[in-house]
Amino acid sequence: MPINNYDGDTFVAFLDISGFKELMRNEKEAWKALDILYQSGYEFLRNQNNACRVEGIFISDSGVLFVRRNNRILSNSECLKLLLDKIKKINKKMIENDFMLTTSIAYGKFRYQERIEFEGIEKNPIYGNSYVSAFLDNENGKPKIQPGQCRIVKENLPDDVTTTLQESQDDDIFRMIMKRDGDNKHYYYYWMVNEPSEIKRFEQDYKNAYKLKYAGILKALKGDRPER
Repeated sequence: MPINNYDGDTFVAFLDISGFKELMRNEKEAWKALDILYQSGYEFLRNQNNACRVEGIFISDSGVLFVRRNNRILSNSECLKLLLDKIKKINKKMIENDFMLTTSIAYGKFRYQERIEFEGIEKNPIYGNSYVSAFLDNENGKPKIQPGQCRIVKENLPDDVTTTLQESQDDDIFRMIMKRDGDNKHYYYYWMVNEPSEIKRFEQDYKNAYKLKYAGILKALKGDRPER
């Protein structure tokens, strides 16, 4: 289904398959990861409410999702919630198949414009500070985004969204959004847990997994091999 032109302020998410360069060493696995990403995008972005919908452009191992709000009565928070719901579903589908994503979300100007297509050439320009901010945060943001993480760039967030995220929440999605110690630039969305009480344990398990990975690298470097 083609995407109509868009020009306005909105939420944009840039998502990327973690470790795809390494996956490309195994062509079958690389194609499997791409296939699942594209299938997930199609499955979860079709048949939506026209009042507010999430649309996506998928290129290679990345995707750009943005919120098209046709009903101005809807709040910014409601639009963000819809985007986060789609991100959660896509992440869960990927993790079920042993693939991980990194996801950065930003708010601001966004423009998508269809162009005339010729045989063998397709042009779909994407512009806007929200796209650039989400992309740069995913690629070079500090602290470095880790596999499986989804985070929201604080800069340029609408005031009503900032207020919503700072208040205690009963909403199933917003109560899974937290700040992290030592990071004043982002909010983190814990899509992988069901209760806020599970976040602390998840963070510890995640740190432990990285320690094990580091220990494994050390072991390989030391190479417990008999001397010659």
